[in-house]
Order: sequence, then C-alpha cells, then structure tokens
Amino acid sequence: MSEKSGFEESNKEKFIYLTTTGRKTGRSYTKELWFAAASGKIFLSHEGSHTDWMKNIARNPRVNARIGTRNIEAEGRILRENDLSRELGMKSLYEKYYGPASKAVIDDWFELSTVVELTPTESFLGKVHS
Repeated sequence: MSEKSGFEESNKEKFIYLTTTGRKTGRSYTKELWFAAASGKIFLSHEGSHTDWMKNIARNPRVNARIGTRNIEAEGRILRENDLSRELGMKSLYEKYYGPASKAVIDDWFELSTVVELTPTESFLGKVHS
C-alpha cells in the first residue's frame, strides 16, 4: 500500500480524532473533526475564529490523530490564504462531504474558514513502510 493511497483510503471514515497539546496546560486534548486526505496530507477546517485546537497547533505543531483504527503522528500547520495546499484542502474537504463543485462554490463555502494541513512525520512514515 502506498503512502498516498493509504491516506486516501482513510476518506471512507467520517471523522478524525485529533489530539493536540494544550498551549497553557501541556495536557493532551482530543477533538472529533471532519477531515479529508489527499496527496499524502490530511486536511481539517473550521469556520470562524481560531479554536483551541488550532491555537494549540500554532504553539506546538506536533499532533497525534486517529482515523478508524489507524494512529498517525503528524506536524500541523495553519494554511495561509495564498498557500497552494489550501486550495487542495478546500477541494478535498468539500468534495468528500458534499460532492463535486465548481471552484467558485468551494471558494464561497470556505470564505470564512481556516484550513489546517497535517503532514505525517518521518518517524510515522518509517513505521508504516517497515
């Protein structure tokens, strides 16, 4: 199974369980979120102001996640407006949950949203391919 196909196969699951480290407490916090996997990355989003899990990622990008029975170690980053990965994330998220749509519809849907990208760590990828 290739790294890319392995994550795209995860799209059959509805939720990801994202665990971040609290920026104030240092404790682990887990949140159930919608997600989409594409091109070896995992994308998350939220409309409105940054949530605690986003603020935690901004402070400490190392996260753990569970999709189905698969545990993932990753680095998270909040994508800026002009980041090419943001376009891929928006398209992947929208089409996973709502089906195909034009770029204009997707752009409108995510107008007030922040998109977050999770990149599996090298140590995790080494475990997958061992």
